[in-house]
Amino acid sequence: MSNLIGIDIGGTNLRAAVISKDGDIVEIFKVENEVEKGPTYNLDKLVNHIKGQWSNYEIEKVGVGVPGPLDLKEGKLLNPVNLKGWRNFNIKNYLSEKLNLPVKVNNDANVAGLAESLVGSAKNCESVFYITVSTGVGGALILENKIINGAHSQTAEIYNMIINEDRYSHSGANKGGLEGQCSGINIARIASEAYGKKLSTKEVFELYKSNDKKAVQVIENWIDNISIGIANIISVVDPETVVIGGAVLIYNTYLLPKIIECTKTKVADPSMVDIRIAEIGDNAGLIGAAML
Repeated sequence: MSNLIGIDIGGTNLRAAVISKDGDIVEIFKVENEVEKGPTYNLDKLVNHIKGQWSNYEIEKVGVGVPGPLDLKEGKLLNPVNLKGWRNFNIKNYLSEKLNLPVKVNNDANVAGLAESLVGSAKNCESVFYITVSTGVGGALILENKIINGAHSQTAEIYNMIINEDRYSHSGANKGGLEGQCSGINIARIASEAYGKKLSTKEVFELYKSNDKKAVQVIENWIDNISIGIANIISVVDPETVVIGGAVLIYNTYLLPKIIECTKTKVADPSMVDIRIAEIGDNAGLIGAAML
């Protein structure tokens, strides 16, 4: 039986997996991404493993999830923040030539959203908007089990959506933008400013659970801000369901009911609000990439 390969390119690690056409993981390989040594040096670690250790598998196609921004038509990285020195690298052509297999490339949030729509918490849903809230904030729009990329490969790039009048700009993005207000590192930033000392995101949530007044205010503001973003998405896209992945919610699932209730106050019809937690976890990117 033929299999697929999913590849997940991260700023810290590179991962590849042999995956069945049903979305089951057969075998996983992980290696450090030595970013400063460039794309060919690092990708060859995966290529050598696939051609060597996995030569006994019948592989039909390869899918790759990578951080944006991307030129999806060309399969080319543009200027990914966490992959310095990989600018304008055509990852699709490189891997296709090295592996002698068809290769498809897409944004890492897009492929994670695709996995959730095919085999995760949104299975059997016609339209899905996937949001990841972790170090950054990303999104994906899945319609009838297909990723909607947009004319400029920018569909669902919600990190830059303006949600309030805060003057903070994260990495040059819009002031008051969703990522600058709601990502994990920005929860820590906002709390650190409130306390006058450096706090981690984990520490902020621990203080919140202990009912510390300042932390409660920070997280309540965060709930309001993320709900604004979700309500805006629902109002424009009207998806059957919204799925939230990423470490911030995965490790704090008790906040989901509050996000749902807050979002319901910001849309025309509360029955439009169906928000779910992602099910697949860290392997969503591998599975979704393979299923491209």
